[in-house]
Amino acid sequence: MASRASDLSPEHVLLGLLDPHPAHGYELHLRLGRDLGGLWHLSQSQVYGTLRRLEGRGWIAGTPQPQQHLPDRRLMRLTPNGRRRFRAWLHTPTASSVRAIRVEFPTRLYFASRLGPAVMLRLLDEQVRSVEQGLRQLDGARTSNADNAFADLALDLKLRQLASVLPWLDECRRRLIDAPETPSTSRRRSAEGHPNER
Repeated sequence: MASRASDLSPEHVLLGLLDPHPAHGYELHLRLGRDLGGLWHLSQSQVYGTLRRLEGRGWIAGTPQPQQHLPDRRLMRLTPNGRRRFRAWLHTPTASSVRAIRVEFPTRLYFASRLGPAVMLRLLDEQVRSVEQGLRQLDGARTSNADNAFADLALDLKLRQLASVLPWLDECRRRLIDAPETPSTSRRRSAEGHPNER
């Protein structure tokens, strides 16, 4: 298993948005805002800057597309290295930090939902194990030294925050896997119209 990511970088988000098919930078910016805007707030220039970095690392490749009376657009696609990088990130538990879990884990879950309930369930189970391990490590760092009362209080807050993630992960499982239909299924059915309404 790859090492746990915790840098909260938008690079993997853009790799994931390119995973199904190539897209232009502006299209990626719109999809990011529409699908993950509650988690990631990137300006159009930040999206383009990140795409340049990804291309420089060989994880994506751009093909110029001429436009009449306008500068060329670039159609971006994942390279094999980029796809491997994205898949390794997707299947790696988020670091046991409330901030990382709040942003990064729902992003992973979003991409895993395209691969089906089994992938989402595995991701949730691995994240539960990761959080439980993080709790054990934090608990092991406790000290009974009265001189460290403030450090212990800060550690106690960390423990309580991280412990609160476990019921939330259970809620994710109930709503996305145990529910009769997933949010994407519900949206698709709404867009298509109910069979009885046709």
